Amino acid sequence: MSSAASALLPADTLPPIASGTGAAGIALALNRDCNCRSLDVGRLRQQLEAEPALFGLAAEIERSRPHLFSATAVFIPPTTLQAMSEVVAATEAVIALPGFQSEVLGRAPAIAQLDHGPRGVFMGYDFHLCASGPQLIEINTNAGGALLNRALAHAQHACCAEIEPYLRPTANLDRLDAVWLQMFLDEWTLQRGGGRPTRIAIVDDEPTQQYLHPEFLLFQHLFRSAGIDAVIADPAALSWQDGRLLHDGQVVDLVYNRLTDFYLDTPKAAPLRAAFEAGAVVLTPHPRAHALHADKRNLALLSDPARLAVLGVPAELISRLVAGIPRTVEVTPELAERLWAARRGLFFKPACGFGSRAAYRGDKLTRRVWEEILGGGYIAQAIALPSERLVNIDGQDSELKLDVRAYVYAGQIQLVAARLYMGQTTNFRTPGGGFAPVFVTSG
Repeated sequence: MSSAASALLPADTLPPIASGTGAAGIALALNRDCNCRSLDVGRLRQQLEAEPALFGLAAEIERSRPHLFSATAVFIPPTTLQAMSEVVAATEAVIALPGFQSEVLGRAPAIAQLDHGPRGVFMGYDFHLCASGPQLIEINTNAGGALLNRALAHAQHACCAEIEPYLRPTANLDRLDAVWLQMFLDEWTLQRGGGRPTRIAIVDDEPTQQYLHPEFLLFQHLFRSAGIDAVIADPAALSWQDGRLLHDGQVVDLVYNRLTDFYLDTPKAAPLRAAFEAGAVVLTPHPRAHALHADKRNLALLSDPARLAVLGVPAELISRLVAGIPRTVEVTPELAERLWAARRGLFFKPACGFGSRAAYRGDKLTRRVWEEILGGGYIAQAIALPSERLVNIDGQDSELKLDVRAYVYAGQIQLVAARLYMGQTTNFRTPGGGFAPVFVTSG
């Protein structure tokens, strides 16, 4: 077996962290043994319905998206948060290297070569919390849920005396709205140099049908509360006329991009693409950000110590990345036989996929699916087993899997949230599951 393929072993091979009196032991005990429900539904409603235009939003979420929010919180020790921050910082440092950019942009579409200045808002660094430490399983550009998770974290209460000392959020929740608004203004400044946008469009395919449409309404309120007009639009509702991007005849200055058409390839994205290529609109996140961060083939480079050394990455950063990213390789015909033999310890993902679509655990693979994977565009990643959270569902205790998302901008973690689920991947269909706030224990 090649060194690349033989390195693809499950990341979580160490014995479980021993329970104790320290912060790590407390977090472990709370997650495994405490089934308390800390969500205050009334407070959540207040957070979601901050202005009259949002009245009824909480009831609509409960009706149409009953598993969007979990009633249970997740706990991590400070060492886990610090390790996540170090992996994020190391990853961003490598992504900034000219050699890394040359390699990954060389295989990306031409539109990804354009750099108008913005960094890209709401990078989502998704981790599994393994016994060996947090494992970065993927990076997403237009990561959703930030405003929803801010509201959710604000709506928690101490359900018992034991839990009260540990309801410490991963950010100053009262400042987050201002932080996120400033992030968009910073994106504007990076391209325009000064001033501020007059109108922002929040753009996604059929936005009212999107599962996270409630968050679009929260963003609209955030922008309007700052005196910036905001619309929610399908890309087909935009037009490119006389060097300007328009919506309903009015100029759009900045687009908050929630499309999964990452390179603006579809016909209805043509006006947005033309405006972006001309530099007539500030687009965030943008195709370049996706190519540099979210193409999953990048994980094969970021987890390969030999290739990182060739790029001149310092040994300290290489060690951090190798310890924090499950070994990943691109699926090629040359590795097919070896990867098939090792498949039970692997997870297969499309390089440009999103939302766990067409992703497969190796031990569930059929020969038919394997042939599709060999058709191209997949990576194989060593399985990093997710940790679990005890929840109470209709009076019965159940253990749900969890992953943790760090919302990142300019290399800094702004907020950490969890997703609880059953099954192969996160799905928002699990009773008792959904988004969950993350709190930091002390010991």
